Amino acid sequence: MEREPMRIREGYLVKKFVFRLTVAKQQDHFFQAAYLEERDAWVRDIKKAIHHIDGGQRFARKSTRKSIRLPETINLSALYLSMKDPEKGIKELKLEKDKRVFNHCFTGTCVIDWLVSSSSIRNRKEGLLLASSLLSEGYLQPAGDTSKAAAEGLSDTSFLDLSDAYYYFPDSGFFCEGYSSDDDVVLKEEFRGTIVKQGCLLKQGHRRKNWKVRKFVLRDDPAYLHYYDPAGGEEPLGAIHLRGCVVTAVEDMPDTKKYDADNILFEIITANEIHYYLQAASSTERTEWIKAIQSVARTDFLPFLLDCFNIRTHWEDFPPSTEGLALGQVPALRRPEGVL
Repeated sequence: MEREPMRIREGYLVKKFVFRLTVAKQQDHFFQAAYLEERDAWVRDIKKAIHHIDGGQRFARKSTRKSIRLPETINLSALYLSMKDPEKGIKELKLEKDKRVFNHCFTGTCVIDWLVSSSSIRNRKEGLLLASSLLSEGYLQPAGDTSKAAAEGLSDTSFLDLSDAYYYFPDSGFFCEGYSSDDDVVLKEEFRGTIVKQGCLLKQGHRRKNWKVRKFVLRDDPAYLHYYDPAGGEEPLGAIHLRGCVVTAVEDMPDTKKYDADNILFEIITANEIHYYLQAASSTERTEWIKAIQSVARTDFLPFLLDCFNIRTHWEDFPPSTEGLALGQVPALRRPEGVL
């Protein structure tokens, strides 16, 4: 098993996250992890599995349920949905700590309180076991240094029943307010929108023109595309304002030949004429990203344009479908009564 960089057709060339598995018939299989630690964990477990199989032994990855000894009757997926219930679930809050503001999150104490009040557990000690299982299975995510340190094994329990230990649901739109380490300043208004699409892409740097893997989150109303370090981190590295942007497929780019990037590149040109070059894993994924970005940019642009011309109308004045419209192209509107 190797971890050297290899050229993967219709995929990324990512030295840190790719490993190769060669089977008995000399067939190579390539795998890409989301971050360095995940890659190393898979390599370690696969090697251990091979060792056990060669010795005639059985092998299985560690089970969270068995290690924490949860009752078989507990359904973590159903419990997670109950915790997210808008009326009866855990309330998402805006919390401040160490001069940072954590949005759409809650404390460890709130989680245990909710488990007790919903009769999911008999006492707070059982609540710690159940919450630790939810954390290990990815139903909860740590936010902030205190909860992250515990999740990494630096405390007696992976989950903390504390008022200063913060957590969030993975699909809640959580963000921590701060400033970008890139050129783009991130403002809290950018995060109000609904998450439309998210995933990893290669992004070309503006200065060095090198390519790095970034996790992208596309939000609607307002239309923003934020990008993050895929290895972790709550604060985005930058933001792309999509109002009035143009997004197109790019077929030829000299600097990307070594990445085997045919039919997977695309470009975003913002209203301020800033160019962003991105690379998807396949031509199909590139098309999906282009359509999604065009959709949120169009939705964000039309109300803005109407407001600029002081036009007051209703969405029913638009045709039932705006598919195929170029960005900035506005359908014909009915003149409101009384307006010359």
